[in-house]
This record gives sequence, C-alpha cells and structure tokens, in this order.
Amino acid sequence: MSKNNCLKYYLFVLGCQMNVSDAQRIAKVLDNCGFKQTNKETAADIIIIVACSVRQSAIDRIYGKNRVWQQLKKKKKLLLVLTGCLLTVDQNKMSKIFDVIFDIDDLKNLPKLLHLKTKKSSDNGSYLSVTPKHSNNFQVYVPISTGCNNFCSYCVVPYTRGREISRPSKDIIKECQNLIDHGFKEITLLGQNVNSYGHDLKNDLTFPKLLQKINGLAGDFWLKFITSHPKDMSDELIEIVSISKKVCEYIHLPVQSGDNEILKKMNRGYTKEHYLNLIKKIRKKIPQAAISTDVIVGFPGETKKQFEQTVKLIKEVKFAMAYISQYSPRSQTKANLLKDDIPKKEKKKRKQILNNIINKTSFAYNKKLVNKTIEILVHKRSNKTRYYFGKTKTERHVCFPSPDDLIGQFVKIKITKAHAFCLEGKLIAK
Repeated sequence: MSKNNCLKYYLFVLGCQMNVSDAQRIAKVLDNCGFKQTNKETAADIIIIVACSVRQSAIDRIYGKNRVWQQLKKKKKLLLVLTGCLLTVDQNKMSKIFDVIFDIDDLKNLPKLLHLKTKKSSDNGSYLSVTPKHSNNFQVYVPISTGCNNFCSYCVVPYTRGREISRPSKDIIKECQNLIDHGFKEITLLGQNVNSYGHDLKNDLTFPKLLQKINGLAGDFWLKFITSHPKDMSDELIEIVSISKKVCEYIHLPVQSGDNEILKKMNRGYTKEHYLNLIKKIRKKIPQAAISTDVIVGFPGETKKQFEQTVKLIKEVKFAMAYISQYSPRSQTKANLLKDDIPKKEKKKRKQILNNIINKTSFAYNKKLVNKTIEILVHKRSNKTRYYFGKTKTERHVCFPSPDDLIGQFVKIKITKAHAFCLEGKLIAK
C-alpha cells in the first residue's frame, strides 16, 4: 500500500475519551500520509480499530463487526489494523483477524508498519506529542497523563496502558494556549486519574496548580477534567475549582460501590465514609456543582445487603448522572481470581434499580433549572429541524430552536422545560 493517494481510512473507536483522543492522533498521522478520512466502512481502504479491553462487551463488539469486515475483504483490498487499550490475551486472540497490530505508543512508526509514504516526518518523543486531528474547531481533549498506578482489582488499565506517566506541564500549558488562540471554547484535560497528575515529575506542578495555571490563560473558554479518583481529590483541588471562573462546575467522581467490604475487594483505597465526606466538601465549596459517578454492580461476592448499601449511597448523594456497569471478569486482574458468582439476570436487575434512582435524581436536579437563564456551548444542530443542542458548565444537555448558525458558540438560554436527562429552552442572547 505504498501508493496512498486518494486512499481512505475509517476509524472504529471503542472505550473512553482517551481512546477518542488517541484516534484523533492516528487520524493526523494518516492524513500526513495522504489518506482521506471516511465515515463509511464500505468506502475505506484501511479500517483502524481503537479497541478497549476494560469491558468484555467492547471486545465482543469487535468480533461482531468482524463479520462485516471479512465480507468487505472478499470484495476489495482492505487492511484491518488494531490498536488501543488492549490486554495481551485479547490481542493474541485477535491476531488472526487483523493484518497489522500496533501499540499506540508506537504511533509514530505507523506509516512504516503500513508501508506508507508520509508527507511530514514525525519528531521524537511520546506519541502524545503528535498533533491531533480535532473533530471540530471548538471542543478538544488534552491528555495530561496516561496509564495508572492504582491497580483496582477489576481494572485492566495498568496492564494495557502501563504505569502513570505525566506530560510536562509546560507542554500542556503551551498546547492549551495554542488551542485558545485558535478559538477553541472547551478544553477537557484527560487522564486515567487526572488528580494524581505530576506525582512522577520532579519540580513540576501538581494537578491543582496546573488547573490554576490553565484557568489563568487569556481567552474565552471552559476548562473540564476527567477522571478523578476519590483518594486523590484534595481540599486544594476543590478550592481551586471553586474559585476558578473558567473551570466547569462538573465533577465526575467514581464511587464504584457503597459497601466498604466491596470497596476493599476492589482495592479502591477509600471508604464509603471518606467518599461521602468528599461530597459534603464539594457541595459546601461549590453548591452549584453537578456530580456524576461510576458504579459496578455484581462484583464477585456482592450480597444483596451489600448492594443495598450502594442503593442507599446513590439515594443519599443524589447524583446528577451515573454510569452503571455490570461486572465482567477481565484477564490479568486480581478480581479474575474470584468466582464471578452473581448471575447475569441479577446484575441486570441491580443495574436497572440504580438507573431508576438516577432517572429521578437527574430529573429533580434539572427541574431546579427551569426558568433560569444559563450559558451553554452549542455542539450540533438537528439535520431535520432548526433545533440546536449544547451543554451547560454542569454537563446538562440543552436543546432550543434558532434560525441562526450557532454551532461552537456560547449562548444564553432560558430553560423552559426539564426532562430526566435533558433541558429545553429558548435563546435569550448570543
């Protein structure tokens, strides 16, 4: 595939925002090789899968899609390429499916692996130094670290991403300033554990100080960060968020379980009491904050009584949003040594119970916003109507009608109606 003029590539991305960010860097490398991106698999000459081993369901999706890809291969010359956040066991099982498998850290050598000619030579250093191809001109992900040192007993990230490595703060700040200068309105700092940023760097900034520095940059923009770990959510960080005008009042703080014995089995490094105390601190300092979380149901050995502790916590905290997942065994993790003894039917039932609670608490949160005028960043427009969609600084979805092109702009919306997971409103000012 050395003659790459007019050839097309398709990206199939699974998993978290870090994989999305990685895919944007892959796109840039392929663009530099003269490829064109397509949103149609059938039009592609190369299909690159950015995979995720965190949950079995994501791996199952690849096997499901493979039937389509193999049919395409019978009709045309097609290269299937695999990368992403992958366990060795999953990579080995898929080795016969894919023509090329590469580690995302080896991104700069992708043209060589594919025998492609590139228009631009890559510099040395981490793959994170590759300039990404952003999906739009107003929102952007900026990875500040990769990998994780926590070794939660159910999680594969330390085995797929490796130990936590922080980027130098000067590189992050320089990238953010450049993005602001080019008109980007929303910057989201990424890391498997953003608030432990800098622990591996000598004489550099801590995460609260980094947040403070970026908040102080000149320009009209919002600053977000994900994902935080409760054991590293410091008083200093809460204080910085509370006084920083550009930092969004949205905190994603995964709890995973409301039972201390299960939390210990998960190796989470905190107790239910510690978590609830954090919530009190956040709500005292940032009353308007929207707090979301992650929960795993059906962890090995989770009794009905222990699950009820999670139910109690979810009701007490009244999260604005929660992402509930059913436990699935993952190779190489310590939890994989435990018996997966909660039936799938029971896991599904527990997930639904929590989702029902979240529906109510999210709706209650949204109802408080009715008749208030709120600033939102407009993300997209309906193809069929003149309705626009955007988000508030607290990550609330808002839709409103307008005859004007407002994508990528901050606008003022008066909220007129609340639903469980979205708001309706009318345009007040641009």
